[in-house]
Amino acid sequence: MPLDPQVRPLLDALGSDLDLETLAPDVFRKLFRQLTGTRGGPDLSRVEDRSVPGPGGDVRVRLYADAAPGPLPTVVYFHGGGFVVGDLDTHDTQCRHLAREAGCAVVAVDYRLAPEHPFPAGVDDALAVTRWLAERGSDWGLDPGRLAVAGDSAGGNLAAVTALRCRTESGPSLRHQLLVYPVTDHAFDTPSYAENAEGYFLTRNHMRWFWGHYLAQPQDGERAEASPLRAPDLSGLAPATVVTAEFDPLRDEGEAYAARLREAGNEVHLERFDGMIHGFFGMQDAVDRAREALALAASRLRAAFAAG
Repeated sequence: MPLDPQVRPLLDALGSDLDLETLAPDVFRKLFRQLTGTRGGPDLSRVEDRSVPGPGGDVRVRLYADAAPGPLPTVVYFHGGGFVVGDLDTHDTQCRHLAREAGCAVVAVDYRLAPEHPFPAGVDDALAVTRWLAERGSDWGLDPGRLAVAGDSAGGNLAAVTALRCRTESGPSLRHQLLVYPVTDHAFDTPSYAENAEGYFLTRNHMRWFWGHYLAQPQDGERAEASPLRAPDLSGLAPATVVTAEFDPLRDEGEAYAARLREAGNEVHLERFDGMIHGFFGMQDAVDRAREALALAASRLRAAFAAG
């Protein structure tokens, strides 16, 4: 399909020719906040900044919830940004939308970023917050028995890795994993990397820059905690929803991960959104297909929380 006409003006405004080699990470973080942190979103009855103990000190989190009776099921959300940029504000809008549409609480995690805190710092923070919510979420009016992980891009990687670690490291039990155009492999050789190397916001060179900052040493990219597609055993994991975008370098590795999850006996729903670019999931206020993706994610989470 051609690029969606609703995406074209947004892509033109965002640009895709940013030369990250000339930018320090802290400069790019400020630019990323300007691009993504001012979109707004629905008003909710609870939006609270809190903190959770982590392996490197307290981890900032933001709790989103709308008025609802009883303990709320909870989605632990990890933001995208190549493990280097992004924070609670850059993904505030989509967390608000997800909490409203899925009828759940969303706890967004401000995990440590590279290069100041390279792999596996963000991975360890993600698991620590998930475990704390399983143990202490009731203190916040949450239901520890109905817990899911979610994330986009690098955050999708953290969600997938957290699901793997919850299986292999004695819990907690997860109801679902929502993986939105996830990073799943430290490689740049898929057809989608060739087809979408430039011109669609996220580029192949951007991903090389992100990985270069994230990994303390290149061989770490071979570890399943960095590249979940390389995990030898993907059986026994939480049901998954995997969302990919047609014009995205990460399309094929996300779809390959969905295929491996299914082959290992897991319940998987894979949906490719044609005409879309990387980052479209946060464009609900301007793009119809982004609203469709949100509706899909919300319905899958609702069903997972209602089961059993």
